[in-house]
Amino acid sequence: MLHEPNTPAQESDPSSEKKARLGIIFFFIYLFFYGGFVTIGVVNYELLATDTFGGLNLATLYGLGLIVFAVLLGILYNYFCSRYEDEMALAEKGKGATP
Repeated sequence: MLHEPNTPAQESDPSSEKKARLGIIFFFIYLFFYGGFVTIGVVNYELLATDTFGGLNLATLYGLGLIVFAVLLGILYNYFCSRYEDEMALAEKGKGATP
C-alpha cells in the first residue's frame, strides 16, 4: 500500500516574505488604535460615555470605528498582496523567457 499525500506539493511563494511583513505592519497599526481604546477605558472610562454625533457614545463610535478599520485593513492587505503576487509572477515569467 502506497502512502502519499492526497494533495500535490505546493510551490513556494516568492512573495510570502513581503506579505508577512505587510501583515505585521498592519497588525501593529491596528494594535495602536485598539490600545488607544483600551487605554481610554482604563484611564478615563467616563470619557467613553461622552455623547458624540448621532446620539452614539464614544465607546460605541470607537468600537464601530475599530471594526470598520479592521475591514479596511483586510481589503488593503488583499490588494497589496495580490499586487505582490502579480509582480513576482511577472518577474518569474521574465526570468524564464531569458535564454
